[in-house]
Amino acid sequence: MSDNNQTKGIWKVIGASSLGTLIEWYDFYIFGSLAVVIANQFFPKTNPTAALLSTLATFAAGFIVRPFGALVFGRLGDLVGRKYTFLLTLVLMGGSTFAIGCIPGYDSIGFLAPILVLVLRLIQGLALGGEYGGAATYVAEHSPAHRRGYFTSWIQTTATLGLFISLGVILLTRHWLDADPAKSIAKFNDWGWRIPFLISILLVIVSIYIRLRMAESPMYAKLKTEGKTSVNPLKESFGHKANLKMVLLALFGATMGQGVVWYTGQFYAQSFIENVCKVEFDQSRTILIWGILFATPFFVVFASLSDKIGRKWIMLSGMLLAVVSYNYLFTSLFNIADAKQKTEIVANTKNETTMKAIAGSQDSIRKLVTKTYYTDGMSMLQTKTDTAYATAGKTTKKPLVVISKTLNSSDYWKMVGIVFILILYVTLVYGPIAAFLVELFPTKIRYTSMSLPYHIGNGVFGGLTPFIATLLTTIYVDNKIVGLMYPIIIATICLVIGTIYISNRIDPDVDR
Repeated sequence: MSDNNQTKGIWKVIGASSLGTLIEWYDFYIFGSLAVVIANQFFPKTNPTAALLSTLATFAAGFIVRPFGALVFGRLGDLVGRKYTFLLTLVLMGGSTFAIGCIPGYDSIGFLAPILVLVLRLIQGLALGGEYGGAATYVAEHSPAHRRGYFTSWIQTTATLGLFISLGVILLTRHWLDADPAKSIAKFNDWGWRIPFLISILLVIVSIYIRLRMAESPMYAKLKTEGKTSVNPLKESFGHKANLKMVLLALFGATMGQGVVWYTGQFYAQSFIENVCKVEFDQSRTILIWGILFATPFFVVFASLSDKIGRKWIMLSGMLLAVVSYNYLFTSLFNIADAKQKTEIVANTKNETTMKAIAGSQDSIRKLVTKTYYTDGMSMLQTKTDTAYATAGKTTKKPLVVISKTLNSSDYWKMVGIVFILILYVTLVYGPIAAFLVELFPTKIRYTSMSLPYHIGNGVFGGLTPFIATLLTTIYVDNKIVGLMYPIIIATICLVIGTIYISNRIDPDVDR
């Protein structure tokens, strides 16, 4: 078959597949992008750190069930086809996201709120477990072998672009609610956060319409016509020693390390900038947005390069760079915003104390707001909230302290540069991996075989990164970068296994 015939309509295939996958990633990541706000809505407010960890655990739960979604929908995709399987996953994802936007908060329905959110996150995880493998397989099976990395790289961009769009929609929504920044923040934290969840249903409807018009993968259609489709994809994928060996190699030699690099470079980076560096809401998100914008084209660059020189060393080089430089890069992020390394302009410091009576009590809520300015142009807003007791002798509770820093322009762009480097590592490990996984497995069990190691590597090892890293920082409070121990250890193990056991060849018999 000529290259022209093979690539005919490929951009239509990529567009339809990528749009749906992009929307699913947006739906999945909007939760993580709003972790701090959601913690305040669906969990008790008495302990903000515990609430944030609970939210991150709920976020991680969606990742943990992704392998189960890979098994369920991977089997379905190998039995009935790629098209209708990832159409079903799109409906489940969109419906769950919309429903999260409708759930009343903890103050209204108590512990039922976090339970409902958890259930919907589990449904999202199951849906995403079936989506990616279907989309990557569908595009790969429309692509000529010598350009498979290039064409599947467009699917690879959707995960990062889904995060990009989720951040953009959050910022636009927040600023649209009110011209006054203070009122806008209050409205967004109260009810405006629901808007990004609710509007996803419109995006899903458009994508469903487009996917209904798609044809089945030509390779799968040929197998079905010849009556050669798998009777039991799960047994053939994991019951046969040779194929199981490739599944394990894909997991421990590639996707495990790729997963922790992906989530460290994007999600944990955002969490670190916001919760450890204490950079204010808008800046912490626009820093990531710029980093994503500048780095995303490199998914295509490195995936295209893998068509020429192989997938192995490109992916492993991303892991190696992450292992040797993470500590330095995250330490640099912390130092940029560290007030102890700056000179305060004492004369400009402003303090304001407000008291709000507690209903049915003589006590009041006391709030002390301190605005500090520094010679380099950074400013810091510190809010201490506690109880002012009217009765003498009562012990004042430890105040709740919230810190928000606004960086100067130079430091802001330094952080953008560091985040760009972190996401560049992501493009190295993630750009070629769809083609790498497709080429490991035969067509009749490809959906099932590639989906499981991908979603264990990304869902379990990668998805747990923000939670484990944040948990470590709460245990070892004096070590701001202790959370990096987890991704560095996992990436190192994967780097060693991948170096020894993965082949760098591009399989010429991939269409088998």
